[in-house]
Amino acid sequence: MPAAVPTKPLTPPLKWAGGKRWQVPHLRPLWESHRRRRLVEPFCGGLAVALGLLPERAALNDVNAHVINFYRWLQRGLRVKVRMENDKALFYQHRERFNALLLAGKGETAEAALLFYYLNRTGYNGLCRFNSRGLFNVPFGRYASIGYMTEFSAYRDVFANWTFTVGDIEEVPVERGDFVYADPPYDVDFTQYSTGGFSWDDQERTAVALSRHRGPVVLVNQATKRVEALYRKLGFDIRFFDAPRRISCTGDRAPAREIMGTRNL
Repeated sequence: MPAAVPTKPLTPPLKWAGGKRWQVPHLRPLWESHRRRRLVEPFCGGLAVALGLLPERAALNDVNAHVINFYRWLQRGLRVKVRMENDKALFYQHRERFNALLLAGKGETAEAALLFYYLNRTGYNGLCRFNSRGLFNVPFGRYASIGYMTEFSAYRDVFANWTFTVGDIEEVPVERGDFVYADPPYDVDFTQYSTGGFSWDDQERTAVALSRHRGPVVLVNQATKRVEALYRKLGFDIRFFDAPRRISCTGDRAPAREIMGTRNL
């Protein structure tokens, strides 16, 4: 049964550092002739691309189990049962409770999903960062105001025929003919998105795995020289884009140069 099409576009429910909504106008022409295929995202992150393209079927994966837990609960009809206020004391109270759930092995509960949502919306710059023990350590964000969702039914309807998994790039259940869009953690200094980080070896494994796929592939990254050399060596067609600047500790807001590699399109 096709997923319900929302009457107006759904925005990603989570704040996401380096979100990909800006890519959707570039991706839509590539996707249109393949839209009957299943969309596969090995690094689904904030879901900007999936919600922008609205495939009937999708397999969405991420190594961050807390992100996937939140999406799975949206599929089930998540209801808000925790306080959500832009308050510093409440933020650290909720952060402590969230980490206590993780330590107790209760990171897949509805409460953990709600607390993750609150921490994501209220924490500094929408960062998703964990320490070496796997505990959330993003500080309070100090926003002037924050809009919190209290009703998620529209996401439940759209997610009906989407599957969400947690795993490494080489564990993603890709089938021949799937349309694969991948934006791995970029080739930059900050890679502590999840416990274990994302090394250059991971960048190479990702590109090699996707170069073997017998179907359409779109692979996006920061346009560093070694990324460009890797993608060209593996036979990807290359194009470049100026993207909105991601979070920068230097305050630099200049456009960021990004690279898109495509195959079988």
